[in-house]
Amino acid sequence: MARVPRAKAPPAKAPPARPTEAAQGKGPLAQQAEWLAAYQPALRFREQGKVQSVGDGIAWLSGLPSAAMDDVLSFEDGSSAMVFDLNQDRLGAVLLHQTDSLNAGTLAMRTGRRLSMPVGEGFLGRVIDPLGTPLDDLPAPEPDGWLPLERPSPPIIERGPVQSPLYTGTKIIDTLIPIGRGQRQLLVGDDGLGRSALALDAVINQKGKGVYCIYVLIGQKRSTVVNTIETLRRYGALEYSTLVVAEASSLPGLQHLAPFAGCTLAEYWMARGQHALVIYDDLATHARTYRELSLLLRRPPGREAYPGDIFSVHARLLERATCLSPELGGGSITALPIVETLQGEIAAYIPTNLISITDGQIYLDRTLFAGGFKPAVDIGRSVSRIGGQAQHVAIKAEAGRMKLDYLQFLELEVFTRFGAKLEASMEAAIRRGRILRELLKQERLAPESARFQLAWLVAFNDGLFDGLEPKAVTALLDRLRGWTAQGSLTLDSPREAWHQALAAWLASP
Repeated sequence: MARVPRAKAPPAKAPPARPTEAAQGKGPLAQQAEWLAAYQPALRFREQGKVQSVGDGIAWLSGLPSAAMDDVLSFEDGSSAMVFDLNQDRLGAVLLHQTDSLNAGTLAMRTGRRLSMPVGEGFLGRVIDPLGTPLDDLPAPEPDGWLPLERPSPPIIERGPVQSPLYTGTKIIDTLIPIGRGQRQLLVGDDGLGRSALALDAVINQKGKGVYCIYVLIGQKRSTVVNTIETLRRYGALEYSTLVVAEASSLPGLQHLAPFAGCTLAEYWMARGQHALVIYDDLATHARTYRELSLLLRRPPGREAYPGDIFSVHARLLERATCLSPELGGGSITALPIVETLQGEIAAYIPTNLISITDGQIYLDRTLFAGGFKPAVDIGRSVSRIGGQAQHVAIKAEAGRMKLDYLQFLELEVFTRFGAKLEASMEAAIRRGRILRELLKQERLAPESARFQLAWLVAFNDGLFDGLEPKAVTALLDRLRGWTAQGSLTLDSPREAWHQALAAWLASP
């Protein structure tokens, strides 16, 4: 502990370290005069550390015996860091901001505060880094407050049941693998199969539904970041979204903090009784960044060289997504974490961890993708454990046995490859299965409304599509989409009304 002579530091007794609100309306000279009037000389003791080495986004320091985990440090050159590892004779810190003059011998001080970020309505439509700094060359938004990046998840008594649907606009998800507000649903699959496209569809589909979206990009290339921003802007989704970006060239510490920053923003809206959807793209990259930091800090490696607490890091993050009870406003955070697999290995370490943490997973298969089935969702390996409770009763009633029937169709279709002679009932089931397969296909960035999904579900279940050739399904769905948009039937309309309207429409020339 070093004794620092008092020179220009603010006084110890009631120091006006910042101008008061009354003084803020005055000029700089008046503010300075007010500060001098309240100035009282005194001795001040501060811990002072020294940088021992710097590299790869990590700083090793000596001194600072009172430093604790997650404390924010400031360096005399203007850099900043967060304490990430404590040893007996030194501590390791991940850099949050680094100047070119930061090197061994630079002095460091504790700030006495934990890492936090500004939050507020002004962050809608903005692109920020994990510390809340704008990246879109616009002025910094006026915050409504500050919230810590790390905070406990809401206790059980503050949580409510997941009972409202969150429509993603993707037919195969909203009907067979539904998601509710407050749910954590994992998107898992190899690179290039459309995981991010499904997430973008979900964000675009929230337009006009009162759901604020936070898209967190972790360790992505700049071209990917630009494409994501342009896509959201082109479809009018940027105005109710916030992008938290930590590019691949960012400091590893910022990449590690990015998902926690996105969750903090979502918590701000949840606490105000509103609904938020947060996308973590992706947590496999986040896990690799955390492994890199841990190895640089010489923590003991575990399975696949990941640190032993990687599971708790992701669990701590995803547990913050929930639905609050009505007494607390009923706000919710729906989390769609994305994780990448290699060669479809769903049983790898990180995907397995996340599957056990979340409430279900949507698995994308490369074979389906190569066969032209898009989105390439493997229905057999995908599940939503609690989304069915939030599904609208009309859609739930129509989609009740559809998943099981489709899986049986896939098994029956295998027999046709060997030229086996099938019963008439089986041939009819195969014909219906092939029509259903065409119905479930969907182009990216084209989310469908819930009314349209109920319309095709009723038509299919009532056999109105049975005489149709599979290749004619796409054209018919285009016409059905227009008819649904002009119709007056709602999800709460009687089923018989839907049947009669669809039958009359299909019978018309």
